[in-house]
Amino acid sequence: MAAPPNRPRTDYGSAGVDTDAVEAGLAGLVRHIRTTWPAATEGLGAIKGRSGYFASVVDFGGMGVAVCTDGIGTKALIAQMTGRYDTVGIDCVAMNVNDLVCVGARPVTLVDYIAVEQAEPAMLEALGAGLAEGARRAGVSIAGGEIAAMRDVIKGAVPGAGFDLAATAVGRVALDAVNTGAAVQPGDSIVGIASSGIHSNGLTLARRVFFERAGLTVADHVEGLGESAGEALLRPTYIYVREALELLASEVPVHALAHITGDGFLNLTRIEAKVGMRLDTLPAPPPVFAVLQRLGGIADAEMYRVFNMGIGFCVIVPPAHEARAIEILGGDGKACRRIGTVVEDAEERVWIGQAGLVGRAGEGFVREDAAPA
Repeated sequence: MAAPPNRPRTDYGSAGVDTDAVEAGLAGLVRHIRTTWPAATEGLGAIKGRSGYFASVVDFGGMGVAVCTDGIGTKALIAQMTGRYDTVGIDCVAMNVNDLVCVGARPVTLVDYIAVEQAEPAMLEALGAGLAEGARRAGVSIAGGEIAAMRDVIKGAVPGAGFDLAATAVGRVALDAVNTGAAVQPGDSIVGIASSGIHSNGLTLARRVFFERAGLTVADHVEGLGESAGEALLRPTYIYVREALELLASEVPVHALAHITGDGFLNLTRIEAKVGMRLDTLPAPPPVFAVLQRLGGIADAEMYRVFNMGIGFCVIVPPAHEARAIEILGGDGKACRRIGTVVEDAEERVWIGQAGLVGRAGEGFVREDAAPA
């Protein structure tokens, strides 16, 4: 899939997201946060696992407690534009529990945070319905939460309807079972599970393409989609907890798990092992990505940097266990297949075979024939 050459291209930066500034700011923030970590490597409060992984694991007196926090980003604006609020709670749960399970943890509970421009009972009830449905799908409870009315801070796409939705999730994992991908080795198989579409990342770019560049409304049906723009962008994020936990409980050695969110397949480079990933059997992306690329004139490299491109979760296993892993992971009804192989590569690059791209964390993707030798 390639952007039309005769149209100016759209990218995340032109849509208003400066990823370089975000990374620079994050580095400074993390330097301060790490000063709060206990000096001891063992005992109550010690941080286990790999810094910057999908979730953090804390030693609670011999028991590993996994914790992470995330929100729905600008998907909140799509909910406002469509007037539908009963699905984004699923996304909020998904973005958290899908991260938790990556460290080998069983998600247990979460608490939500809702900031609103003004407290509208019907909207809040609908958000609650989505959160409850997400919790049901993930097999977790919602222990509580907080609602903050902040008229002077929260603004949205519809006057008075502005809101933000986030949560913090907690899970449990034995300290000797924390999985950060240290066991991954060349030759391992990379198995991918299908996404439901855009999920909850890259919506700023998608909104720019659909509603500014193409001049569509959320109610407009889009050629090539078979549904409206609003329906395509609001579809809830898949939750991968049930199949991931079943795989972790099986006889299959699970070398790593990765939630494919912002940065796309570059999320695979978060693992601890110093290896590369060759993705050479990816399925064709769902229609929404082709439509976005066509309408926005987006380059292949930008598409694979920003979006999940049809794969929402990956698991890395030894090749001898690939078939069994696919059998288990496909048991929850989502499409599942081998998408690539782990290779030796000290630079920890990711190759997208069909698109002729190669990339590294923090640098994005470039055409393989244009990459430095």
